[in-house]
Amino acid sequence: MNAELIDRLAIRDLLENWAVWRDAGDWQRFQTVWHEDGWMSATWFQGPATEFIRVSREGWDKGVSILHFLGGTSIDLDGDRAIAQTKMTISQRATVHGVACDVVCTGRFFDFLEKRGGRWGIVLRQPIYEKDRLDPVDPAARIALRQDALQALPEGYRHLAYIQEEIGYRVKRDMPGLKGPEVEELYARGRGWLKGGPAAKATAV
Repeated sequence: MNAELIDRLAIRDLLENWAVWRDAGDWQRFQTVWHEDGWMSATWFQGPATEFIRVSREGWDKGVSILHFLGGTSIDLDGDRAIAQTKMTISQRATVHGVACDVVCTGRFFDFLEKRGGRWGIVLRQPIYEKDRLDPVDPAARIALRQDALQALPEGYRHLAYIQEEIGYRVKRDMPGLKGPEVEELYARGRGWLKGGPAAKATAV
């Protein structure tokens, strides 16, 4: 088995472990998928991976329900650096206006990875939010969302943002979607990363 294939398998294993360990609340092993300077950028959080783990654990303890499902992965590999894009869905359950609801957002994880001391780790994870929907858990239930608030949120994750703000999170408004300047800038940063450039960190809300 050649070295490049081993690296690709190691990266894929790491990305799958991220979802399984995070959603299972296996925080000790979840920490191992990141490098020490790892950075997470999501709708509700932008900051160091260590802090992301802490606030995720706090949310877990309070009953916040966020799950991740992965699809195919595409990896661009250049020596000890890589960019990985992984098809994914984010599923969150919460009570909205008195009605238990599920929101599902489809997109991609866009990961900046580096091999240090023989170990691959995530330096920056930036989700791309493509489309979403919200449904009552009980199909017979009805819910009326505030349309002015909903339409003010970005198209690719407006229902996810709506439900997150309803439960108290502050949501970043300029995350990359399927098209537009934000995702094009992210692609450009990815190309720069493979050539030795920095994994520029997203600014906070």
